Amino acid sequence: MEAVSLSYASALVIGLLGGVHCIGMCGGVVSALTFGLPECERNRAVSLLPYQIAYNTGRICSYTVAGAIMGSIGMLLSGLMPMHLAQRILLGTAGIFMVLLGLYLAGWWRVLSHVESAGSYLWKQIEPFGRKLLPVQTPGQALKIGLVWGWFPCGLVYSMLINAVAAGNMWNGAGIMLAFGLGTLPNLMLMGMLAGTMSTFVRSPLTRQIAGSMVILFGLVTLWLAI
Repeated sequence: MEAVSLSYASALVIGLLGGVHCIGMCGGVVSALTFGLPECERNRAVSLLPYQIAYNTGRICSYTVAGAIMGSIGMLLSGLMPMHLAQRILLGTAGIFMVLLGLYLAGWWRVLSHVESAGSYLWKQIEPFGRKLLPVQTPGQALKIGLVWGWFPCGLVYSMLINAVAAGNMWNGAGIMLAFGLGTLPNLMLMGMLAGTMSTFVRSPLTRQIAGSMVILFGLVTLWLAI
């Protein structure tokens, strides 16, 4: 149980550090989310809050569902070999993907961009449903767009889904992705409320390199635990 709690904490922190990537990948849709509202509402942060909350709730719900699916796959894989061996293999795989994620966030090696490309087929099937919801004029529409956008091809999300597989069951997989989604929340909420004024900071090379280095450290610790 302690190992699972550590995974939750790691997922939360990685979600927060991954904000440097979230701003680039999701910043556009977050900033444009309320373009369909009257100008007087778009310029008031309190008016934007229900839309941002709804969008991010939908997005995190989709992450959680994906985590449950991947955790179930992990449980099936664990049944194919001795439990201790399965745990070490899955944990080691999760550690490798975290290192790759750190390199990706820092801009040192973008191998995970190929993983994003692999998810483009699924996104092509889902994206039209989100397009029909624009322009957003109610929080309900924002919630539905969040549910759709949660399946957008993203190396950051995909690397965390490997951790959900390593969790070994549906509930732990869902919990890891819920924690990760909550970690991404501060950056995307600020991005939506401040209309991108913080994007210069989070996109700076130094910020990305610091965040990437910390994620690499998480990955190395996870690999050490798998040995």
